Amino acid sequence: MTEPARRRRPLARSAVPATCGGLAVGLLVAATLLHAADPTAVLGMPGFDDPTWWWAAAVVGAQAVALAVRPRATPGVLVAVGAAVPALAVLGEGIGIALFAVLVAAFETAVEGPRPRRWPALATVGVLVAAGVATSELRIGTAAPAAVVGGLMQALGTVGLPVLAAAVVGSRREARAARADTLAARTREHDALVQVAVERERTAMARELHDIAAHHLSGIAVMTGAIGRQIDVDPAGAKIAVAQVREQSTAMLRDLRNLVVLLRDTDAPGDAGGTGGTGGTVRMETLAGVAELVDRARESGLDVTLERSGPVDELAATGSLGPLAQLVVYRTVQEGLANASRHAPGARCEVLLDAGDGSALVVTVRNGPPPDRTDPPPHEPGYGLVGMRERAEVTGATLRHGPRVDGGWQLRLTVPAAERTPTGQTPTARTPTEGGTTP
Repeated sequence: MTEPARRRRPLARSAVPATCGGLAVGLLVAATLLHAADPTAVLGMPGFDDPTWWWAAAVVGAQAVALAVRPRATPGVLVAVGAAVPALAVLGEGIGIALFAVLVAAFETAVEGPRPRRWPALATVGVLVAAGVATSELRIGTAAPAAVVGGLMQALGTVGLPVLAAAVVGSRREARAARADTLAARTREHDALVQVAVERERTAMARELHDIAAHHLSGIAVMTGAIGRQIDVDPAGAKIAVAQVREQSTAMLRDLRNLVVLLRDTDAPGDAGGTGGTGGTVRMETLAGVAELVDRARESGLDVTLERSGPVDELAATGSLGPLAQLVVYRTVQEGLANASRHAPGARCEVLLDAGDGSALVVTVRNGPPPDRTDPPPHEPGYGLVGMRERAEVTGATLRHGPRVDGGWQLRLTVPAAERTPTGQTPTARTPTEGGTTP
């Protein structure tokens, strides 16, 4: 809550009781003026020249001051306000006006007062009101049994009704607090699940990049061995091969830097599965594997098509899309097809690879609504999208997803192509992420 709101709230709370107290004083003055104009309108009301009126005004004014100074009526304030009723009963004037302030104080105490003390204070005020009203009735000649019954009924209305109203307000407050606690617990649970998904995905990415690095470093080792044999017989060819080795190593360094930037703010998670590993056969998931991925999805029953536009294969062949970028494309298509199969079974699915002018690769996976669904699709993304977003950040790509107008879903990944260096020249390493850390 902002500081101005903190200041406004006490002012708002004090305004209501203070207004009620001032209104009570105003009613006393108005009744006196009305009696002065027409003595039959308000019977038994003394004039301003009667000391009794001034005593009654002082008592009602004290009630108003107590409510204004202590808007959150404490049990002590409630008893003080309630004591005005028998005091005015002795004077014989203004008892009805005094009951107005008791109503407000009883409600405030029942709502805000400390639990151990509120009930004794409310009971005490009930007795004071009953005694004051009974005394006032006896002064005007009412029979004792009727006066006692009248006092009890007035006490029940003056104290009991505010207590019932306060119980309703309190139950609504507790319900709102319970809903807020439930929402906060769900938010914490969701954040924890997202964090687990992020850590699991980062662990998988680290393992996959390890496999990619191992694969390419093995290739670099083979190429450097060939260069050693070629350097004497074909110096020009050896120079080109050296440039290619440096270019591959620079691309790997760039991917490693991005991954280190992503992982450096996280604690090392435990075994979270993922693909790849430090042993066994390394499977290289590349852009060329997207077609096979779509074929497997089609064989499993998914109605899916693959379309290409622009120099898609050239981006991979020339290295404009590095190994990690190709892996991100593959995993994004894989997750998009899995989501389509899970959430829209039977719907038509399209995978589009658009290389445009070669500066970026736009990957789109979209599906229509399932044929048998009548309700709108869920708008809250799953944790798989959290992992895809993490992968996109590693390569500087952008990921957008959301529902379509026809009720389907669309996933779009835009991967920028890396700058290329002409063959035979020394490539310059480029750090895509500001503040990257060299591993």
